[in-house]
Amino acid sequence: MSSTIAGQKPVLFVLTSHGIKGETGEATGFYLGEVTHPLAVLVAAGIPVEFVSIDGGEPPVDGLDLNDATNVRFWNDEGFRGAIRNTPRLADVDPERYSAIFFAGGHGAMWDFPVSSAVNSITRDIYEAGGVVAAVCHGPAALVNVTLSNGTHLVAGKNVAAFTDDEERAVKLDKVVPFLLASTLTARGAHHHPAPDWTSKVVVDGRLVTGQNPQSATGVGEAVRNLLSA
Repeated sequence: MSSTIAGQKPVLFVLTSHGIKGETGEATGFYLGEVTHPLAVLVAAGIPVEFVSIDGGEPPVDGLDLNDATNVRFWNDEGFRGAIRNTPRLADVDPERYSAIFFAGGHGAMWDFPVSSAVNSITRDIYEAGGVVAAVCHGPAALVNVTLSNGTHLVAGKNVAAFTDDEERAVKLDKVVPFLLASTLTARGAHHHPAPDWTSKVVVDGRLVTGQNPQSATGVGEAVRNLLSA
């Protein structure tokens, strides 16, 4: 673990609290690799990270792949596990404390991120204060309803990546999720840039960083690091 850069404000990692895929009864939550892989990049750079979830407490986890060395590293780290077990509610944090906000994916994000007033207000406050907004895979579900102080959607006119409609169909959840993410971002005025299914795609537009899928998680972390280190 690297030491933290003195005076560097933390990056706020936001995790979904939603644990069920629609009416299917199947478990979901935040996707572990979409947390650990960006986290590894930021930790190595000495950039501090804090965790919150929509409802607070211990959020549900999905994608618990312990054949992934980065997942194993953090899952076996008591500091990480303790932070995940006891997350504050997003609504209770002070946005002025953070240099960036990052929304991890996992299908649960499709249900609680878009309807959270805290997601809207805290994302807007961090972005308008000059901070970075980042999201990966289904994490950009947080951005579909974020509006700036002038009433426009944050993503309007921005270049973005997100879990594609084709990928949603490939996992046979296109009829389960409440909306198709890429199509909805496009409807909000975003310019969505898809890559082939399950290949890394990271798009940086100013201080907005988005990635398409789990394969993009490290790249999103690297882009956030580079923006904060510039």
